[in-house]
Order: sequence, then structure tokens, then C-alpha cells
Amino acid sequence: MLLDLTRWRRSGDNSEVLDQRFDASAVKVADDDFRVVAPVVFHAVASRDAGKLKVTLKGRLTTTIEVDCGRCLDPFQVPVNAALDLIFLPASANTGEAEQEVADDELGVSFYEGDTIDLGDVVREQCYLILPMKPLCREDCQGLCPNCGVNHNRETCECQVEWVDPRLEPLKKLRDR
Repeated sequence: MLLDLTRWRRSGDNSEVLDQRFDASAVKVADDDFRVVAPVVFHAVASRDAGKLKVTLKGRLTTTIEVDCGRCLDPFQVPVNAALDLIFLPASANTGEAEQEVADDELGVSFYEGDTIDLGDVVREQCYLILPMKPLCREDCQGLCPNCGVNHNRETCECQVEWVDPRLEPLKKLRDR
């Protein structure tokens, strides 16, 4: 899943249309935050500036990811249909100098090493950006019982959940006397 930039140097072209389809297993995700369950369709135009340093990637990425619900832990699918407008600069341009103000047009800048851009990193990044902060399989998800662990979306339990604030326990003892 690499974009080879040396082809442009040989051909003299400054842009290339990318119509690629990757198998879901080609996208490796650490820590199992999500799983890619559908083929990744990557349609974009990659272009280089006249200085041959800045690479712009504009297009669309579509796939489907699977995440675990934050309440009931059941997996559910989230469609990914992300518009891409990315800028890549060579890693040598990232000098790591002292604090600097970042301009608005520099917020989406990424860096590449050598003459390749890893499209797998682009796919992972876009999938992470699509992930909801609190993934829920549905709005009215009932979650798990805190006592017995039953999924309340599928069955009910007879557990009586009563929470008592431990800070008020001394006052309860006074009342009981």
C-alpha cells in the first residue's frame, strides 16, 4: 500500500490518478480499536508541486470498519466515506525547531520518508478520525448488568442494583440508632 514517488521523477508528470482497491486484511490496526471488514477503495489524485517536494492527495476513501459498542461490547459496523485533502512534505522539512505558530494551512501536513508515502497510514488515520468518541451500537443501547453481566439488549435479569454513596454511610448509621 505504498505510493511510489520515483515514477514521477522518471516520467516527468506532476500528477497521478490513484484508483486502488485493497483487501481488508492489508490494513493493520494496533490495539484492536477497530477492524476493517470491507475492501478499502481509494480514489484520489496525487500531485507534486513544481519543486517536487510537496505532494497533495485529494480524493475519497471508502470502506467499513467494525467497532465494539461502549455499553454492551457487541461489535457493530461503521461506514467510512472520507473526503481526502492531504499535504505531504519530505521528513527533512520537519526540522523540529523551537516553538512556532502553526498556520491554518499547515494543520493537515504529514511527512514522508524517502520516495514513498504509506497509504496504509492514510487509511488508518482516516478510520481513527471516523471513530465515534463513544461508539454505541444504537441510541437506546441498554448495556450490560453491572452485577451479572447480562446484555440487557437481549435478555433481562433479576439483579437489584442499589448504589449507596460510601461517604454517607456514617449518616446512615446515625439514622439507624
